[in-house]
Amino acid sequence: MKATGLRARRRSYLSLLLVAALIGALAAVGTVVFRYLIFFFQELFWPKGETFLARVQAAPWWYKLLVPTIAGLVVGPVGAFWAPEIRGPGVSEVIAAVVRHLSFIHHRVTFLKTLVTSFLLGAGASVGREGPVVHIGASIGSSLGHLWKLPLEFRKVALACGAAAGIAATFNAPVAGTLFALEVILFDLEVSHLAHIVVAAVVASVVAHHFWGPLPTLAGVHFQDESHLFLALYLLIGLVTGLMAIVFIRLMSFLEDVLVRFKLPLWSMPAVGGILLGALALKFPQVMGVGYETINAALEGMLLPSQAISLAFLKLLATCLCLGAGMSGGILAPSLVIGACLGVGLGSSLGQLFSLPVSPVNCALVGMGAMVAGGTLAPITAIITVFELTYDHNVILPLMVACVASVVIVRGLFGYSVYEMKLLRQGHRLLRGHDLNILRCLPVKDYMIPPPETVRVDTPLGELIRRAIESPYPHFVVLNRMGLLAGVLSLRDLRPALPLQRDLEPLILAYDLMTREVITISEKGDLGEALEIFQQHPVSFLPVVGEDNPRRVLGILRREDVLSAYHQKILKERVLSCPL
Repeated sequence: MKATGLRARRRSYLSLLLVAALIGALAAVGTVVFRYLIFFFQELFWPKGETFLARVQAAPWWYKLLVPTIAGLVVGPVGAFWAPEIRGPGVSEVIAAVVRHLSFIHHRVTFLKTLVTSFLLGAGASVGREGPVVHIGASIGSSLGHLWKLPLEFRKVALACGAAAGIAATFNAPVAGTLFALEVILFDLEVSHLAHIVVAAVVASVVAHHFWGPLPTLAGVHFQDESHLFLALYLLIGLVTGLMAIVFIRLMSFLEDVLVRFKLPLWSMPAVGGILLGALALKFPQVMGVGYETINAALEGMLLPSQAISLAFLKLLATCLCLGAGMSGGILAPSLVIGACLGVGLGSSLGQLFSLPVSPVNCALVGMGAMVAGGTLAPITAIITVFELTYDHNVILPLMVACVASVVIVRGLFGYSVYEMKLLRQGHRLLRGHDLNILRCLPVKDYMIPPPETVRVDTPLGELIRRAIESPYPHFVVLNRMGLLAGVLSLRDLRPALPLQRDLEPLILAYDLMTREVITISEKGDLGEALEIFQQHPVSFLPVVGEDNPRRVLGILRREDVLSAYHQKILKERVLSCPL
C-alpha cells in the first residue's frame, strides 16, 4: 500500500511538471503574439523609422498629440464599461487573484488587456509591456489549473508559473522570472513547488528565444571593473533612487485623484492622459513608448548629466500621467528607464564635481536595478534581472548595495510597493501576500476569552505581588469600585515598586502603578481591526469592551489568538481544497 501511494505521488509530481512546462510554452507564445501586436500597431500609427523613437521624431507635431489622444478615446470605454480590471499595471490583479479569487482570472479580461495594452504601446503610451505579459501568463496558468480541476494550492502555483514564464520570455531571463513569481506573486510557496516554476520559466525562455533570438533589448554592455570605494557612490544612487520610487508611487496615485476630482467621465481619462503625454513629447519625444532607446543612450554614455536627470523626471511624469489616467501597461520598463537616467545623471555629476573616473555604464545599470527594487520591493528580482541582461558577475555586488538601500528607503519612509499601493486603493489589505480582509469576517467576540485575572484599584502592593507570582498571565485588568475598566497592570509596571515592598507595601495600591491610557477594542469589532491595532501599538492583549459602555470589560483578545485564527483559516482553506 505504501509503495503504491508513493508511486502515485511520483506520477502526480511528474504530471504537474508537464503541466508547468505546457504553461511556460503557452505563456511564451502569448508573449510573442503580444509583442508582434505592438509592432503591428507601431507600423500602423507612425512613419517609418529604425526604432520607435525615430518614428516619433519623424512624425509631425500634430501627430504626437493626436495619436495617443485617439488611442485613449478608443480604449477608455473598454476600461470604463466592460473590463475595469485592465486599468493599470496588471500585476496587482494577478496578486489579488491569488489571495482573493481562488487563483481565477477571467479570460475576457486577459484578451482585452492584451489587445488594449498593445494598442496603447503602439500609439506611444509611456508604459511597460511586462505587466500585461505577467497577466497573460498568469491567465494561461489559471485556465489550465481550473480546466484540469487541480487542487487550490497548485492552481496558485500554476498561476505563478504563468507569471514567471511571462517575465522570462520578455527579458530572456528565466531566473528573474522565477524570482519575480516568488517575491511579488507568492510569499509562502512550498519548496517542492519551486521546480514547477523553474520549469515554466526555462521552457518560456527557450520558446521565446526560438521566435526572436537572443533578444538584443539593450546595447552590448559590461560592468566596468573598479575599486570597491565606488560602492559608496552606488549606495548614494540607491538611496536617491529609493526616494524617486516613492515619488513615482505617490505621483501616480495623486494624478489619478486629481483626474477624479475634476469629475471627468471615466471613459475620457485615458484620452486626457494621451493629450498630456503628447504635449510632453512635442519637446521630449523620448518620453513616449517603452523607452529602451533611452536606456541604450544612457548605457553608451550619450547623455549629459543634466539631460539624463531631466529625462528621468520627464519619463516618471509621463508614466504617471498614463497610468494615473487609467491606461493599461506595466511599470518595469519605465522603472528601468528612470533608473538608468537617474543613475547616469547622479553618478556623472558627482564624478565631475570630485574629478572621479565614474563609468556611465555602471551607474546606469545600478540605477536600473535600484529603481525596480524600490518600486516593486523585490530586490532579488531586480538584481537578477539586471544581471541576466548583462551576464556580468561584477555587477552583482554594486546592485546588492544599491537595491537594498532603495528598498530600505521605500519600506522605511513609505511602506508599500506600487502593486501594494494599487491594491490598498482598491480596498485589498495584504500581509505578506495574504489577504488581510480574511480577518474582517472573523468577529472579536468569537475569539476573546474572559478576563483571566482582574484586580481592583485599591488592591495593595503585597497582594499584587502574590497574585503575580501565582498567576500564569503576565498582566491584569484593573477595575474600579463599580467593576468598570480603570487600567491595566503588567509585570513591567510592578517592577519599579519591588524595592519599596517592605517599607511602603500598605501605601502602594494598584491605582498608583497601573497604566491608565488603555487601548481597547469593541465586542462588535473584527480581527482585522485588532491586527491593525497590534501592529500600531506594542501591546500583547486588548480588553474587549461592550458596545453600549466602553468601560465594561467583557474579555480580552490576545495577539497570539489573532495570528492563530488567521493561520487556522488559511490552513482550513488549503485542506478543503485538496482532493479526497
